Amino acid sequence: MLPYARPGIGDAEIEEVVACLRSGWLSTGPRVARFERELAAYLGVPHVLATSSGTAALHLALLAAGVGPGDEVVTTPITWVATANVILHAGARPVFADVERDTLNLDPERVAEVLSGRTRAILPVHFAGLPCDEDALLSIARERGVPLVEDAAHALGARYRGRPIGAIGDLTMFSFHPAKNLTTGEGGALALHSDEAAARARRLRYHGIEQGPESRFGGRGPASYAAVEAGFKYNMSDLQAAIGIPQLERLERANARRRELAAAYRERLAAVPHVRPLADAPPDRLHACHLMVVELEIEALRIERDGVIAALRDRGVGAGLHFVPLHEQPLYRPFAEASRLEVASDAGRRILTLPLFPEMRDEDVALVVDALAAVLRGGERAGAAARLAGEAP
Repeated sequence: MLPYARPGIGDAEIEEVVACLRSGWLSTGPRVARFERELAAYLGVPHVLATSSGTAALHLALLAAGVGPGDEVVTTPITWVATANVILHAGARPVFADVERDTLNLDPERVAEVLSGRTRAILPVHFAGLPCDEDALLSIARERGVPLVEDAAHALGARYRGRPIGAIGDLTMFSFHPAKNLTTGEGGALALHSDEAAARARRLRYHGIEQGPESRFGGRGPASYAAVEAGFKYNMSDLQAAIGIPQLERLERANARRRELAAAYRERLAAVPHVRPLADAPPDRLHACHLMVVELEIEALRIERDGVIAALRDRGVGAGLHFVPLHEQPLYRPFAEASRLEVASDAGRRILTLPLFPEMRDEDVALVVDALAAVLRGGERAGAAARLAGEAP
């Protein structure tokens, strides 16, 4: 089975983990501090906090941005459930805006339509690794006087008009799950510009205690500590950071390979009826190519999208689904008006994810596209090919 994603772990990661084990410092310590410094330098931001997961980082982002009970956060329905879950964890209400047809990124025009006096933050997702329209979203956020809190779980290494994603919004979350462009096994990070927000996020990351473990147990401060608010256990361990340090060193090379594979997919898919990839990056954006998402012309097929995924798996291609729209999930149906989310609803019936990771070979792309073409040929409705050619069925 060719999976949709596979972590690239090499000798450098193994050696760094072994060195960490031999050091005796396994929880938050010098390797986390180094990883934070190097990621902050890569992004060009003053503060990076490494966390136990991307979800933890996004939860901290909302709290550090002042989101709380009674507030609303505008976000996208095309995302993993964690994006909206943390809004509920903060005591706020998610408000879903529709997405752009070609990219499935949050549509700024739809965002403007759902703002209210209770809006406390705008939370876009850089879907599949393609940056959102940052200028438009920032303009809306600044006009309303609310922070732009970004879910960049897919977008480490992406750029918008030459600037890294993470350096533009007020607070930006990254995920280091094994499927992501950079992995720490599990883990995440929060990039911030504000000293005040960073101080609160750092405090909440470790039980609401003013003095972190690296200070209390590192011989650099007093053993005493002060709990000033009810925080969480969201800190990254040195074992996780030991994986992430060499991953960050080769991120640019890995992302470049992802873009090569995505281009090969686009070239081959152009000859396959009833499927199209999402839009490629325009000239002012650099795609991180985290996911290879395509849309099916389901009107031309006798099988549904889930049937296509199952048939691909039978052929050894581990296709995935990113994502079931949130407003169609039982938990979030009460928060959404499906009639206002037509693009997201339609995409939710069509999208599937093809394998994409840097260790793939060029021939793997050919294998996947050939398998998809065979499945779609077998599932084609009578007359679909003729209609596609503009002929009478």
